[in-house]
Amino acid sequence: MNKPKYISYKDWELLNQKYSSKQLEEYFNNNYPYQYLIGNVDFCDNIINVDERVLIPRFETEELVYKTLDLVKKNKLDKLKIVDLCTGSGCIAISLKKEINCEIDAIDISEEALELARLNSKNNEVNINFIKRDVLNDDKLYKYDLVISNPPYIDKSEKVGQSTKYEPQIALFANNKGLAFYEKIISNYCAKIYAFEIGCKQKKEIINIAKNNYPQAKIFCEKDMNGLDRFIFIINE
Repeated sequence: MNKPKYISYKDWELLNQKYSSKQLEEYFNNNYPYQYLIGNVDFCDNIINVDERVLIPRFETEELVYKTLDLVKKNKLDKLKIVDLCTGSGCIAISLKKEINCEIDAIDISEEALELARLNSKNNEVNINFIKRDVLNDDKLYKYDLVISNPPYIDKSEKVGQSTKYEPQIALFANNKGLAFYEKIISNYCAKIYAFEIGCKQKKEIINIAKNNYPQAKIFCEKDMNGLDRFIFIINE
């Protein structure tokens, strides 16, 4: 079969080394994610293993990491205590740990996801404290310098691409029009800085949630590479 336009020549070469043309045709006819077939992705110049236990990291999440690093360096913050909520593959936590002086807790409800995240941490030679926790059903108050999260944010009524059916659904969909995790995180995790990836139509609602909890904070939204509202930052000064 011919190379799909959205796959790089390097990845196509890898796929053809691992699978026959007939196998690839069957996978692609069923919209199976090629990242799972390869077994890893390049995320912020780090190799992150992926399979059906975890969400496939997107380019937008790389942008979240880079923007957060810029914010930390701009404010000359050091020795941070960070939490990465809904960590999945651990890609965010691993990338931050490699770039700044910090301690990181990485939290997820899925033990299967955490198993892969621990492997990714080991392969990338970073020390991260992985914790199994249900963020939505935990009423304790936690304090960190930086809270970062790419949580599930798709409304359960929203249509998504066919390939996402192979990804863990708990990593994609959330209640209350996709806002449930933002509400819980902002109220249960106290921090100087919050950094969120959001759905492109959720800006107004999440800013309102942030203002209700931190009326004196600096709150702003930034766009992704496609010009869509994608990141919200909250800074408590």
